[in-house]
Amino acid sequence: MRTSNPTLNEKTFRVDYTGSDTMTVSGTVNKTAILLLVLTMTFIWSWKKVMTFGDVGAMYPWMIGGAVVGLVFALVTAFVPKISPFTSPLYALAEGVFLGAFSAFMELQYPGVAFQAALLTFATLFAMLGAYKSGLIKVTEKFRMGIIAATGGIFLVYMASFVLGFFGISMPFIHDSGPIGIGISLIIIAVAALNLVLDFDFIERGAEHGAPKYMEWYGAFGLLVTLIWLYIEFIRLLSKMRR
Repeated sequence: MRTSNPTLNEKTFRVDYTGSDTMTVSGTVNKTAILLLVLTMTFIWSWKKVMTFGDVGAMYPWMIGGAVVGLVFALVTAFVPKISPFTSPLYALAEGVFLGAFSAFMELQYPGVAFQAALLTFATLFAMLGAYKSGLIKVTEKFRMGIIAATGGIFLVYMASFVLGFFGISMPFIHDSGPIGIGISLIIIAVAALNLVLDFDFIERGAEHGAPKYMEWYGAFGLLVTLIWLYIEFIRLLSKMRR
């Protein structure tokens, strides 16, 4: 059982567990709601700080710090799922600080873009959930491998763009607001959305295998990672369209 989400991989549910205190889909949904609530709290705090100052410069250290701390907790959680009940809320706290400042900065440039991105993110979440539960999208081995390959390719392109940026080199089209740049963003959003389907399948299979209770937090964490990626991509797309 594979997923392109790096926090959810087939090793996680390799062992079948028994006992009453096991992972459930409803429990994972509840944990996801908790993480979203935690993220929203720090998001609002960071957002208000930027809007008060009217300049992201005052919150820039917090924004970068939130991104770095969030990455650290994400890596720790990915490698040590057993501590996910403690690290996943901390990840949500840190990402909320980053996303709040980032969203406010984009909002100052393109009014309304943050709300639109959030609306599109949750609309996509429920649309993909409906497609998955109805069987419209079936998670086959070929489907998994295709999304894994696409996600890996996007990751490599982003990393190359990040490294080249240190040398003043900009990769063509990725950040452009022309038709090709917008098309690339649409493709990336499609891949991110399909990652949600893989996450749903992974969580459902984990519950069927009777994974330990802490895996509810781990599954919720993995789903949150995909939602954050999707939200950021929607903001990037909307900002390109505004330009």
